[in-house]
Amino acid sequence: MSDPAEVARLTREVTAGLERADLEDFYRDLHRHPELSFREHRTAARLAGRLRAAGFAVTEGVARTGVVGVLANGDGPVVWLRGDMDALPVREATGLDHASTVDGVMHACGHDLHITWLAGAAEVLAAARETWSGTLVVVGQPAEEAEGGAAAMVADGLHQRFPRPDVLLGQHVTPGPAGFYPHTSGLTLSASDDIDVVVHGVGGHGARPESTVDPVVTAAYVVTRLQGVVSREVAANESVVLTVGRFHAGTKPNIIPAEARLSLNVRTQDTKVRERVLAAIRRIVEGECAAAGCPAPPEVTVVPGHPVTVNDAVLDEEVAAVHRELFGADRVFDFGRAMGSEDFSLLAPAGVPYDYWYVTSTPAEVWEAAPGEELAQKIDAVPGNHSPLFAPDLSVVVPGVRTLVSAALSRLTGPAPLKA
Repeated sequence: MSDPAEVARLTREVTAGLERADLEDFYRDLHRHPELSFREHRTAARLAGRLRAAGFAVTEGVARTGVVGVLANGDGPVVWLRGDMDALPVREATGLDHASTVDGVMHACGHDLHITWLAGAAEVLAAARETWSGTLVVVGQPAEEAEGGAAAMVADGLHQRFPRPDVLLGQHVTPGPAGFYPHTSGLTLSASDDIDVVVHGVGGHGARPESTVDPVVTAAYVVTRLQGVVSREVAANESVVLTVGRFHAGTKPNIIPAEARLSLNVRTQDTKVRERVLAAIRRIVEGECAAAGCPAPPEVTVVPGHPVTVNDAVLDEEVAAVHRELFGADRVFDFGRAMGSEDFSLLAPAGVPYDYWYVTSTPAEVWEAAPGEELAQKIDAVPGNHSPLFAPDLSVVVPGVRTLVSAALSRLTGPAPLKA
């Protein structure tokens, strides 16, 4: 089925009976009980239970905590819907009635909402199986935040154990006035790499620095010098973000340690630019250590994370057209390329098109109170993903189900053949 107006009509019809209260209760429960990457046992069990009740054949324990539900419904395309499950090591500060009950752990990126949408869409499509034909595969992915969940599922036989997709579909909650559905054709998310650096010095007493080679000072020079990579070694039209997220050294104020450790994150959108930035990081680290007279060369370890996310242009336009029919043309716009990263694309076998879009979720009162007149100013001012104050408006629970249902119906063949 490809006519956007007809898909939107059918989506309204099959989602008319959505029980908002049930979905909101499910969301609140997930939010109260966040689980870190590869520890999503309770979340996975709750998703698996709802899928089984809807009639899916469910496999648990894929890549330790992943869940895959399969609903075969006659001949037709195979559509995969994906949602990620893990939370973050963030102490919640929202003050919500349904705030996290786990100290220091929070669904600060909205994956609880993703699983709510995924479960709701699966249940709607299962209940309306007479309107479509094909196979629906629901993927509850662990450890997106750990930058390893999708790859772990693939390594655990995801592409061999389950029906091969014709399309892969997914979405992410994001800040912005609740009720918009941004789409970007082509490159939409950046690649991400982590770099671990160990600077080796000569430790000693803080009163006798002349007898040491201080790795803290050397590492501090490295941090400062790295700030020039983006501003002086990358062209203005090339997007790069370089962040030093961790600096660890020493145990006491009067002890000069023997080593210092840095953890960096790099976001890029072009392979050649990535190689140039990584080479610059290595050159700067090695150069500063040599200048300081470090007794051993530094250790520089690149840990590849997420690849770029490149939406299939035809598929993205198809889904965006359905969303425009469903929610209004003014509610769908081009989000542009983002420096954020995802491992979503790894779930798609080579050559399989995928589409990844967004659902904005900032409560109206929070958005209106945010300073600034421009969209970008307000987005920077409201709590966003990974913030301890991140609290999506529950008004997006039902629309987020409809976005997934409509996207799936745009590719599933309908109606399903009558059973004998």
